[in-house]
Amino acid sequence: MANLDQIDRRLLAELQDEGRITNVELANRVGLTAPPCLRRVRALEDDGVIRGYHADLDPSKLGFAITVFAMVSLKSQAEDSLRQFEDAMKALPEVRECHMLNGEIDFILKIVSRDLQSFQELLTSKLTPAPNVASVKTSLTIRTAKHEPGVPLESGA
Repeated sequence: MANLDQIDRRLLAELQDEGRITNVELANRVGLTAPPCLRRVRALEDDGVIRGYHADLDPSKLGFAITVFAMVSLKSQAEDSLRQFEDAMKALPEVRECHMLNGEIDFILKIVSRDLQSFQELLTSKLTPAPNVASVKTSLTIRTAKHEPGVPLESGA
């Protein structure tokens, strides 16, 4: 874990909330001048604390009407088998997240699709035949009550 002081934490909280903020505005919000603020942000980027900057897109407005979570069990949990499956998932643009789990299910995937027919095609032609897949259980998202990327940080303290 990175050794962060209170100013670093405030910088991260502000950037997480508003990634397009200017360096001058960011510096004002955390009580710094622009040059040391920029140095701190670059250090956080260099240390890998800040991994990137992204736009939060609305899938439905881009034609991706459904989100599905897929729970995948593999035939083998050998490292080579796990990596083969992970590589296959990285190659599927509809698979937006792929997390290895501890327990009965080996992976949970977050998948976006244009419609049920497109999802069914992905499921039968790419997901279930993927390397080492034993079973796939899917759940269609009805609605999202909370979507909060990032981690909880306090910006005001």
